[in-house]
Amino acid sequence: MIIPRIKKTYQDQLVLDFPEMEIPDGSLIAIVGPNGSGKSTLGKILAAVIKADDDCPKISSERVGYMSQQAFAFRLSVKNNLLQNKDTALSKEENEERAEELMKTLRLSELAGKNAAKLSGGQKQRMSLARILMKDYKVLILDEPTASMDSEIIPVAEALILNYQKRTNCTILLITHSLEQAGRLSEKIIQLQNGKPAV
Repeated sequence: MIIPRIKKTYQDQLVLDFPEMEIPDGSLIAIVGPNGSGKSTLGKILAAVIKADDDCPKISSERVGYMSQQAFAFRLSVKNNLLQNKDTALSKEENEERAEELMKTLRLSELAGKNAAKLSGGQKQRMSLARILMKDYKVLILDEPTASMDSEIIPVAEALILNYQKRTNCTILLITHSLEQAGRLSEKIIQLQNGKPAV
């Protein structure tokens, strides 16, 4: 996979200047750096949530999955939130089974029928991770996927991410402030500083 050269300017201030970079298909790459380093901006541009200064080619001809740093909830039950991202390659029964398994793994089963808008921040984040993992992607961008989770659930979520990658052989870009998490999960770490990879 090729990440194209990306520049992003806000109010005449250059916040991201990322060089073209080749990433091996099927790898897990961590993007780390302090607040304001451009991590989330890079993720949003690659996921086509926002535009770069210049139009840049897509990183994949396939659909790219993206989990935002700000967990959001549809005003539906937790289970129906997951099913909003059902995999059309699977049957209704298979999607239901996948949703049940993800909720069980992330300890959401008891909340399956609850209005997701009333969940706590950590619960919403667990649900958001479960929802994005409902579908198989070729490229998956996860922005701080465990930042609001309780410490005891983080290893469970990390194992789930690794198992998803192994099953789908997708390329994952993990955006995280945690060097420890990056070291645990990734094959390569890219550190951003002032919008540029550190050398």
